[in-house]
Amino acid sequence: MSLTLTLDFQYTTSIEKLWSALTDSNKLAKWVMENDFKPVVGRRFQFRKEPTEWWDGIVEGEVLIVDPPNRLSYTWGSGGEKHTVVWTLQDLGDGKVNLHLEQTGISNSQALGGAKYGWSEMLGNLEKVLEQ
Repeated sequence: MSLTLTLDFQYTTSIEKLWSALTDSNKLAKWVMENDFKPVVGRRFQFRKEPTEWWDGIVEGEVLIVDPPNRLSYTWGSGGEKHTVVWTLQDLGDGKVNLHLEQTGISNSQALGGAKYGWSEMLGNLEKVLEQ
C-alpha cells in the first residue's frame, strides 16, 4: 500500500514569482537544498544536503512535467524510497496564490510523517524567499 501526502499553502505573491521559486536552481537552494535542478522534462537532478548518520544527504530526481506557471512534477528518491512530487499553482486573485503539493508513493506512516514535517518546514522557508 502506498500513501499520499497533500498540503496546501497560500502565499501573497504573483503566480510567476512562485513558479520561479519552484523552478530556479538558486531560489530552490534557499528553501529546499543545494541542487542542479533545471525545469526540463527528462532532466535528472539532485538535491544535496550535509549527510547525517541516518541519511546520505542526496535526493535523486527526474523532471516529469513542466507546465508553466501551473504545474511541475518530478520524482523524489532517497533512502530507498521513490516518490512522485506534483506542485499545482492556482492564482486566487487579490495577489494570493495557492500552492498544492501532492507526494505519492510513500511506503509507510513514518515516512509520511517525515515528509509532512520536512515539506512544512521548507514551505515556511519558501515564504521568506518570496518576500525578497
